[in-house]
Amino acid sequence: MDEVAKAVLDYVKREYLEEGDEREVTETTKLISGGIVDSFSMVSLKRFLEKKYTIKIPDADASPEAFDSVTSIVALVNRFKKA
Repeated sequence: MDEVAKAVLDYVKREYLEEGDEREVTETTKLISGGIVDSFSMVSLKRFLEKKYTIKIPDADASPEAFDSVTSIVALVNRFKKA
């Protein structure tokens, strides 16, 4: 697991799973369609990523599909880290 994936997983577990929540979150867990991340939470996750990696993710690219799994989030971050 790379550093971006670990950072996203840690953030999601810390911010969106309540204490005692037994759901396992992995790199392929459906975050939005699985009910872990909602639209408001997606905005805070986007801001976290932009600040942590000093990137700007355009709103047009911040789609529910792009934020639906750690794998897709990592791809999004890597795309803008290279820009």
